[in-house]
Amino acid sequence: MNEYIYLLVPFTSLVLAQIIKFIIESIIAKRLVWGRLFNGSAGMPSSHASFSFSLTTIILLTEEITSPLFAISLIFSLIVAYDSMGVRMESGKQAEAINTIVDEIFSVNPKVSIARLKEQLGHKPLEVLMGMLLGIIVSYIYFYIIF
Repeated sequence: MNEYIYLLVPFTSLVLAQIIKFIIESIIAKRLVWGRLFNGSAGMPSSHASFSFSLTTIILLTEEITSPLFAISLIFSLIVAYDSMGVRMESGKQAEAINTIVDEIFSVNPKVSIARLKEQLGHKPLEVLMGMLLGIIVSYIYFYIIF
């Protein structure tokens, strides 16, 4: 089973992040938000950060800190975190602005048919940080307790 650790750890972390999002958003909405189990964009914690940092951490634990594989994974994880807070967050703001414009057009001309854009795309820094911590914790649990 050790040979699958580089797959098991990240996917476990990803699934846990999605379950946590589902629970948090269901509590806030006071109803079960089933779609949240399969939609990884935005929310607390970042499943992308959890996924990538769990892989980086398990590589750190199985290799050395000087390993090229660790360096590559760390750089990849930092890009994922930066992208989720930067580019994707701005894309979400743009989608919100476009949806507002579309709503205005609909109010003037109801015959216009434009699908609404998804607005929840990026993460706040705290959401990314919690995703990173979740990934790191899952990696340590797998490495020191399960394997």
